[in-house]
Amino acid sequence: MIHMIELAKKQAARLTLDAYRAAAAAGKLPQADVKTAPVEIPKDTRNGDFTTTFALANAKALRLPPHTVAQLVLEYLTLDGTYFAAAELAGPGFLNFRLNGSWYRGVLDAIESEGPGYGTSDDLKGQKIMVEFVSANPTGPMHMGNARGGVLGDTLASVLTACGADVTREFYVNDAGHQIDKFAQSIEARYLQLIRGEDAVPFPEDGYQGGDIRELAQAYYDAHGAGLADADEATRRTILAQFGLDVNLPKMKSDLERYKIHYDNWFYESTLHESGFVAETADKLTALGYTYEKDGALWLKTAEILEQVYRAAGKTDKEIEKLDLKDDVLQRANGFYTYFAADIAYHRNKFEVRGFDRVINVWGADHHGHVARLKGALDALGLDGSGRLDIVLMQLVKLLRDGEVVRMSKRTGKAISLSDLLDEVPVDAARWFFNAKPDTQMEFDLGLAVREDSENPIYYVEYAHARIWSLLRAMEAEDVRVLPMEQVDDSLLRGETETALIRQLAQFCEVVRLAARDYDPSFINRYLQELAGCFHRFYTVCRIKGEEKRLAEARLKLADCTRAVLRGGLALIGVTAPEKM
Repeated sequence: MIHMIELAKKQAARLTLDAYRAAAAAGKLPQADVKTAPVEIPKDTRNGDFTTTFALANAKALRLPPHTVAQLVLEYLTLDGTYFAAAELAGPGFLNFRLNGSWYRGVLDAIESEGPGYGTSDDLKGQKIMVEFVSANPTGPMHMGNARGGVLGDTLASVLTACGADVTREFYVNDAGHQIDKFAQSIEARYLQLIRGEDAVPFPEDGYQGGDIRELAQAYYDAHGAGLADADEATRRTILAQFGLDVNLPKMKSDLERYKIHYDNWFYESTLHESGFVAETADKLTALGYTYEKDGALWLKTAEILEQVYRAAGKTDKEIEKLDLKDDVLQRANGFYTYFAADIAYHRNKFEVRGFDRVINVWGADHHGHVARLKGALDALGLDGSGRLDIVLMQLVKLLRDGEVVRMSKRTGKAISLSDLLDEVPVDAARWFFNAKPDTQMEFDLGLAVREDSENPIYYVEYAHARIWSLLRAMEAEDVRVLPMEQVDDSLLRGETETALIRQLAQFCEVVRLAARDYDPSFINRYLQELAGCFHRFYTVCRIKGEEKRLAEARLKLADCTRAVLRGGLALIGVTAPEKM
């Protein structure tokens, strides 16, 4: 858990504040209530490795020009025994710090000593977090949105775990409600058509038209014959729905396992209804005064709840009026609870029963309108949905081949499912490409995903890892091995290319932190591409084979540290780090 960039930032801030206090004590600068010195990494490292805007931020309080403040602070700056070799004044009042060898060695020491734990932290220690993702309806095959949500949710769970959180991965199985009724009716119609003929049995107007429904009906008929045709409708639909779920759910689980996604829990919506938890949740909202009856149905006062939320957030009456807020049905006139009622109960279960501090749902962008309503309902229950429930909305996926949008599988002639995709594209490539920034529409180029050249980012990164393994094997044959840091002369690693690579290795800790903070695991992809690029440049410029042994050992150590970080980053997104390619 050694974060060398953070340590350097804190040290630069402390040195700056100490220098200011020394200058103030000497009467050179005014005394003021100065508590912080912001430190950043400059975009151009020619301006230093770290910079502080202390003088610009505090010039007004000190009643002096920023340049004068910075100049006087610099006079009292003491760098002995620190990570910095020099500090200098630049521009209107920036103080730039340049790193010394102890910091670069510290990065390599941290990678060696922490092993697979390098890049982890305890920032989220003590937090119990659920990540719910995919949660596809079990009424048909998983599609591209599920494929994208799968890797985003899985990788987000990994980076949150890396930051110390106690994370649970959950799949919510919608095995109750309207979509299951429709599923049952669809299979029933196809089953009866097999027995009586298609013209004799109408298909429901809103039924599921997919070929998979025909396959389920045929499978039931092949296994059990026509006997169910004489059963009463309710019994027939119950049996056919359960048969369909018994086929579809194991297939979903096996497809997700193939996709390297392993859930801690599969939570069934039906358990909420069977236990009475949905009814109890509706009763609780009623007791709190947030429901009313109309036309035989039970309604949630969603508009009133959200109006309170928006007023608290500072929205005006005019702004709220434009939102056209509406109430929601919780229980229909026929006595059945709506999906929304079940969803409120499900999230109440997450917070109130299972005690999660934070819940993160990865949803498609089409669920945008559902977010505020669900959070508001949880607020009404006193569960702070606005503060504890976070929704990651992901945009659509376009599959491309040769620049053309692809919708149908060549093999099956049907809409491409997750299973079809994994038949065509390696799992690692699929996981890499789908781990893109969630809030942007993505294009998945099927041709690029299978290319074996530097244009394919996953190939480029995996090749860097395999290249290092090839180097290690070649050098071992020449009796040059990776040594422990205590035996490495790291002073030989001070060239521009080598220090650039070490600085990139140090960034890994910050990248993992940002990925967890922003719920954006694509930080890891971008970082790994940059790291692979740094290594390929180092390998080209800094010869190892044939060099003097001490230099070869030092550079080999740096290469091996790069291998370790590449492996750690790829592990976070569930991608293999190959030793040969």
